[in-house]
Amino acid sequence: MLTSAIRGFVMTVTIAAAASPLKSLKSNYPSSLTVLSRLSCRRAGTRFNSRGIDDDGYVANFVESEVVLWHPSGLCFSHGIADFEILSVQVRGSVPIFWEQMTGLLPNQQKIQITRSPEATQSAFDKHFDHLELAYGAVHILNLMSATKSGEVELTMRYQQHVQHSPLNQTAGSIGVTGNRLMTSQFDFHAETKGPGGYEAASMVRRLIQDKADSFAYLLCDITDKSRKTDMDIRSNGPSRQESTVILQQEGIFRTNCLDCLDRTNLIQTIISQMALELFLGHRSERAPADFWVRHASLWADNGDALSKIYAGTGALKSSFTRHGKMSLAGAIADARKSATRLYINNFADKGRQNTIDMLLGRLVEQRPVHLYDPINDHVASELQERTHEFSTSETICIWAGTFNLNGKGSGVREDLSAWLCPSAGVQPDIVAVGFQEIVELSPQQVMSTDPVRRQDWEDAVRLTINNKKKCASRDEYVLLRSGQLVGAALVVFVKSSALKNIKNVEGSVKKTGMSGMAGNKGAVAIRMDYANTRICLVTAHLAAGFANYEERNRDYRTISHGLRFQRNRSIDDHDAIIWLGDMNYRIGLSDDKARRLIKMNDLESLYANDQLNLQMIAGHVFPYYSEAQITFLPTYKYKNGTDEYDTSEKARIPAWCDRILRKGSNLKQIDYATAPLRFSDHRPVYATFECLISNVDEHRKEDLSRALYEKWKQNIAGSSAAIEQIDEDTVGYSPVAAELPPASSGRRKWWLDNGLPVRSQARPPTDMVLNLARPSNPFAPTNEPDWVIAGRSSEASKSTSRLSPARHGTQMTVSPNARPESSSNASFLFPRQGDSPHQAFPSPSSPLSGSDVARKPAPPVPRKPALLSTSRAQPKRPRSRISAGAQVRASNDHRIEGFSFDSRPNPVFSSQLPPPSTLDAPGMPSNRGKTGTVGSRTILDEAGEGLEAIPSLQPVRPG
Repeated sequence: MLTSAIRGFVMTVTIAAAASPLKSLKSNYPSSLTVLSRLSCRRAGTRFNSRGIDDDGYVANFVESEVVLWHPSGLCFSHGIADFEILSVQVRGSVPIFWEQMTGLLPNQQKIQITRSPEATQSAFDKHFDHLELAYGAVHILNLMSATKSGEVELTMRYQQHVQHSPLNQTAGSIGVTGNRLMTSQFDFHAETKGPGGYEAASMVRRLIQDKADSFAYLLCDITDKSRKTDMDIRSNGPSRQESTVILQQEGIFRTNCLDCLDRTNLIQTIISQMALELFLGHRSERAPADFWVRHASLWADNGDALSKIYAGTGALKSSFTRHGKMSLAGAIADARKSATRLYINNFADKGRQNTIDMLLGRLVEQRPVHLYDPINDHVASELQERTHEFSTSETICIWAGTFNLNGKGSGVREDLSAWLCPSAGVQPDIVAVGFQEIVELSPQQVMSTDPVRRQDWEDAVRLTINNKKKCASRDEYVLLRSGQLVGAALVVFVKSSALKNIKNVEGSVKKTGMSGMAGNKGAVAIRMDYANTRICLVTAHLAAGFANYEERNRDYRTISHGLRFQRNRSIDDHDAIIWLGDMNYRIGLSDDKARRLIKMNDLESLYANDQLNLQMIAGHVFPYYSEAQITFLPTYKYKNGTDEYDTSEKARIPAWCDRILRKGSNLKQIDYATAPLRFSDHRPVYATFECLISNVDEHRKEDLSRALYEKWKQNIAGSSAAIEQIDEDTVGYSPVAAELPPASSGRRKWWLDNGLPVRSQARPPTDMVLNLARPSNPFAPTNEPDWVIAGRSSEASKSTSRLSPARHGTQMTVSPNARPESSSNASFLFPRQGDSPHQAFPSPSSPLSGSDVARKPAPPVPRKPALLSTSRAQPKRPRSRISAGAQVRASNDHRIEGFSFDSRPNPVFSSQLPPPSTLDAPGMPSNRGKTGTVGSRTILDEAGEGLEAIPSLQPVRPG
């Protein structure tokens, strides 16, 4: 994917002396006109992937543009050369509120969504304009958005609301400067240029901003050469000394924006630039010729094309008018072609371009930063890890999470929700996450679209309840942080106003699972945030319905878990604390009569033992590493509306715990898990309260400590490269546990290697002693045999090996008549060790056995059948069996064991050595004293040796 790595534009054109606007400064040398645009990388991205503002006050497509006019006024190398330079600066940037816009295949139909409440946005808005005011002075906003298009109207209203509440828009005190530092003007570009005048009517913007353009002025410098050059200096090309004198300084800036900050914005910025130059020339009583303005317009047209290609993928629209001052037929056709190209690029190519931009900036979640190698940094990083407590603190916050399937009932917004939203008096959580399902009726018309009106009604109902000081004892006001909706599923997150300063990088995402991902009747909505230095993710989901559709629900979970992505390819699992809440739709695997009887008995344990979600989690099919608190409330589905009675209609839905809340994260501790008595739906709302441990890192203190540690290590090694080479960063912080032991090993140094060669043992046998060959080959096996024996015993041990003589009878190994049969306790030799191949359990008949091997591993007896796999205590007599290696494993009632099979042909060699069948239980394995259950071809036993009826996901255990 080709992505521009140049983030801006610069071009200079030469102005011939005859076309120079400064006629009074007589010079035969040409002047130069430069347009320079710098695109910020703080919130870099493509058109529909980067909109609005972030929590640090940086906006998308933020560009600072300068116009520089330079004119010489004298001969080169003469004394008193003076250069005049004029500089005018203006900026553009996305509307500085939290908003998003989804791509679409229909032009101008992409829906705009404002993602945060005004209270949660004002802080970031103020940061943005504080940056501008500090850098440029007073700021005048020029908003070019439409006054008739619904999305742009909503953005404009919110924009003006935040301007009114900005500290810069307030009149200063009695001492100092009075007047606003933040002003705004509205210019509906499309409405103004709709008439017969066309784009020429855009010049009407001059009337709105002429006064501010005069007061903001421009930067004018006089650059003078103060050096006295002799003939020798000129011949030796000696350096000159220049001084810059500021004659006039720009005292304010215009911030122009439309929806994309591309086409309309570039045309208006061209006019503002022309106004600044005309102001400068007017002060000097000069007028520029037409050729000068043609070059000026051409520069700005090239600037607009370059910036548009970076952000939208094509050149700017209306550039034909910007370049030539009139709109031609060829220009209109070119604009249509660019619009079609943008449609394709924005829908099919921009995600790849966005990933490339994030990768170049090092912002992808799975991306590792690249560091220049410095051994000292490894010591610093290790010591910082040990001294984390010096620059980081931790605090515990409270998170309340609740889920409610509304069954499409909108009347609930008028109900008292305090029993659900404020269950504990005196407890005021820092974060309130409310998940709704079936917020609208899931009709065929609603499945393919999202109506936000019902969600907004519930947002207001929740806000009024949790901010009611009488019902919820609220001491701090809650503000809406963000909300999201997918047809019937919605997630609304409120936070304390005092906690807003700790929250940043709030993002939302949705994932459809209905109709194989095409419909939004089922799916999930997720919102994530960074609370200080802890990443929190909240997910509400509505999974597939149906008693027997647990496999489809499992697939829905996997689709959401792996397919739902936030910005920069961040997934749900890329967070420190995760809370899932919603209508999971898992049922109880019992008959309706039995389930209702257990409910009357309040036997929740038996119900939970047959709960599908519980069984699927135990089997590892869904929600791995998630936890759920103990359920102490009755099933939440399905009730008769307005009553506490379960459904008795023809469908006769079996009561079930459909509504659940799960958690994942070592920093989460659940406090309660309960339901509330709201009866206007066929579900009951469920809520849970969590304590979450938050980490807060003081970056400034960490940076200071890191710098101090770096200087300390730098002084310790005294700048010696040899000392640096000897530093082994892998062993930093490790030392030998004892003085006689070698230092810790690392990737560079290993204690078992000496200069690259294996270390040889220094152990020597005692005098007149040799290694004891009778000791087991496994050094960890319990034995009374010593390590060393007198040399004479070694010969005796070798003589004992003559009792077993390996001989060949076809493919059979025979045992000497003097060999004594071993007891049945050695039957474990029949079972191969884990990891060995079946052919390693017995020596190959074609290879002779050494005397020591036979002495240490005498041939064991062969069992008539493995008792572990039998299914009855009294077994009929069967012919003696012979072992053949490498057979296929089958767990059934025939006589097979892993690695071996047993046939019924008698074995003439071991026939006289078979012990009774009752002594042949495999060591370390339970006796077969009960029944076994089978799944496929596997046998399952529980810890007590008892058989299980079936795996949980297929046949749940039913109480008697």
